Amino acid sequence: MPRSLRLPAVASAAAVLGVAAVFSLQGVWPWTRPGEHAVSVVELFEQKADTLRRGETISEVFARNGAPGFVLSPQSSRALFDPRRLRPGLVFTFITSGADSTPNRVVFRDGPERRVTLAAAPDGWTASEEVVHWATTPTVVQGTMTSSLYVALDSDVPDSVFTAGDRIRLAWDLADVFAWQVDFTRDIRPGDQFRVLVERRQSEEGEVRYGRILAGDLTINGSRFTAFRFGGEDGATGFYDAEGRSLRRAFLLAPVQFRRISSRMSSARRHPILGTVRRHQGIDYAANAGTPVMAAGKGVVRSRGWSDGYGNLVEIRHANGITTRYGHLRGFAKGLSVGDRVDQGEVIGYVGSTGLSTAPHLHYEFRVNGVPRNPRNTDFGSGDPVPASQLAVFDAERSRLTLLMAVPRTFVATGPEGDRVVSEPAAGVRE
Repeated sequence: MPRSLRLPAVASAAAVLGVAAVFSLQGVWPWTRPGEHAVSVVELFEQKADTLRRGETISEVFARNGAPGFVLSPQSSRALFDPRRLRPGLVFTFITSGADSTPNRVVFRDGPERRVTLAAAPDGWTASEEVVHWATTPTVVQGTMTSSLYVALDSDVPDSVFTAGDRIRLAWDLADVFAWQVDFTRDIRPGDQFRVLVERRQSEEGEVRYGRILAGDLTINGSRFTAFRFGGEDGATGFYDAEGRSLRRAFLLAPVQFRRISSRMSSARRHPILGTVRRHQGIDYAANAGTPVMAAGKGVVRSRGWSDGYGNLVEIRHANGITTRYGHLRGFAKGLSVGDRVDQGEVIGYVGSTGLSTAPHLHYEFRVNGVPRNPRNTDFGSGDPVPASQLAVFDAERSRLTLLMAVPRTFVATGPEGDRVVSEPAAGVRE
């Protein structure tokens, strides 16, 4: 149901330009008596918000809001605005000025950084864009885990700091940063501590979202783990410990963001469909259908297609005789072909339940010279450390991030008590 709001245009201008600017433009100041020729005009405008529904065209949503026959003006470039590529769920704000009953402006956001305005013209609708500016504040979230990282974040971080969706993303991203140091499905104990420095971004419209993780500090089962974001001279960005050692390995610990491991490697497992006892040569990660599946490491696509019990399968060949398999996929990444080179973390497909499968999950196999190995207990060695020529720069950045974690702009304390404390910035600390 479209939402409607009717406001005086002068009030809106005052909010944007400031009261003095409005009076200055009219030639009238609030502390003087208006002359006999002074004119005060209050023009009303109406705003209605509506959502593009699944399977609906932009012409249909425009017609529903009093603007039938949508045509894009020849003056507008489809590179700027292509109505054929709009996604369901997009919110349009229809603006009607004065006594006119037909909207003459339509505004929508098709991404976090861009606002598009469509203006009515004699030959159709013209499109213009503007950048949405975001202010970034370093924010520290810390707390005590009782059962899981996500539960701690979700139960005690308020929506005013991060939305529910951002809290989920933060939990996943933090687990990815420490994926090779901590198994968040098995290692967590009640009382384990976490502290993470992240970017909290706020738009000029007041919208809040989570940016990037900058640093993290975990105490898990008595062991401490640290991570610092750092970009080298080559432009590559990664996470390193306090000594400059990379937290990244040659292969991801898990190539999908999963809810749980539904089946581990086994020499004798009863197959849930066939009912026979047979070897299970991989790990099954239960996840929602459509969840992106990533290449575990750099390599070349060896096969892509249907493979009996695997259903839709991707196999990647890596260096040193290593191959990885990704089974039961719902579909493949657009454009993925045999022979393509892929990088670690690149999306190659999506979780499904094709082949011999009872529910959506990823079947993941890791093989060395054709022999199945358990990737969760295989040592692949460390990634490349910070180059010696960059160590001084890294040390300075680590010190800066450590100081920001010690005295944050916004401090959210989580835990059973639910305490929250807001701290003032330290002297000499800049955003």
